[in-house]
Amino acid sequence: MTDLSRRSLLAATATGGSLLTLAGAQGQPTAQAPIRGKDGATILGPRNPAREAEDPFTLRPPRTDHGTMPNLKWSFADSHMRLEEGGWARQTTIRELPVSKAMAGVNMRLGAGVVREMHWHKEAEWAYMLKGKARITAVDAQGRTFADDVAEGDLWYFPSGIPHSIQGLASEGVDGCEFLLVFDDGGFSEDSTFLLTDWMAHTPKDILAKNFGLPQSAFDGLPETELYIFPGPMPGPLAGDRMGGAGPVPEPFSHRMLAQAPLSLPGGSVRITDSSVFKASKTIAAALVELEPGAIRELHWHPNGDEWQFYIEGQGRMTVFGSESKARTFDYQGGDVGYVPFAMGHYIENTGTTPLKFLEMFRSPTYADISLRQWLALTPHALVAAHTHLTKGDLDRLPGVKSPVLPG
Repeated sequence: MTDLSRRSLLAATATGGSLLTLAGAQGQPTAQAPIRGKDGATILGPRNPAREAEDPFTLRPPRTDHGTMPNLKWSFADSHMRLEEGGWARQTTIRELPVSKAMAGVNMRLGAGVVREMHWHKEAEWAYMLKGKARITAVDAQGRTFADDVAEGDLWYFPSGIPHSIQGLASEGVDGCEFLLVFDDGGFSEDSTFLLTDWMAHTPKDILAKNFGLPQSAFDGLPETELYIFPGPMPGPLAGDRMGGAGPVPEPFSHRMLAQAPLSLPGGSVRITDSSVFKASKTIAAALVELEPGAIRELHWHPNGDEWQFYIEGQGRMTVFGSESKARTFDYQGGDVGYVPFAMGHYIENTGTTPLKFLEMFRSPTYADISLRQWLALTPHALVAAHTHLTKGDLDRLPGVKSPVLPG
């Protein structure tokens, strides 16, 4: 260790503060010492500076954090990657994030022409297209059909038990697609879906022949195991895949979220998509939030369920208040999942230098939140002052209208 780095280390320790550079860590991230004023001490044992730098408020929490809150963060980068020919899948469920009982998520990639094979599952499936284009198809219990091409910012929703498929399409500059799937049960497993090839491989061929009115020899080429993700023939024009049947489904299974006019506010914007605008989405409501640097998603809570978050881009910080003097702060970046249990108060701040973009999802047909600022503004001010010691003038300045995004 050089004299300069030794002096820097001693200075950081003495000031309680600041960044602690590990010896021999040239080119590695710097990590804070777990020191806050007179509290804490340096770490003498093994360290993981890269992880510590990602979660500085875990290593050195603010004084406002307190108690034993559960972990409310998981990164898809830590999820097992299932690699298949032409694509991959990774999931975040109750097994990866134990607090996530209400919902689970899957991040999936399909190359152009690659198919997520025809399947169904017990849980409803909500999806957000992250990049590229895909073709989706489905058939309901009345034999009504659905087919659509979806692109970045589009949603789809397949109710429980509805059979469907997903196939990557070619588009300018993108080979296929990548998307986020959200399921309305935290115990969901992507490996436990009902796959067409898996079922047929486990059905006697004489039964298949009777069922389809074909000779047994027609099924000699059936795959012996599931396909799951596999290269398929490139689809033609969309009109050719609209199969008719008993007509189209009455409530389309796709929705153009980015086509919705956003609620634009100083500091960012919000798009809310629930069953009032995406009628097929009966069990999952969502909001797409964009925050400018320094802006916050205001202090609030949700009265209708847990919140499952997915961070698309940027850097953010969230403190969650869990009653009984419990609070904990987490840092997030693109690819991370956040979680807020039912009715817990929280905010989200853009701590980076670029826009922060994330999704909020709820196992509910409707979106709802309660604003702390609006609650105080619409409660008798003498009563609020008795609680907070804010002046009447300060309280009179609080707007009675909710503002989900506030500038920095």
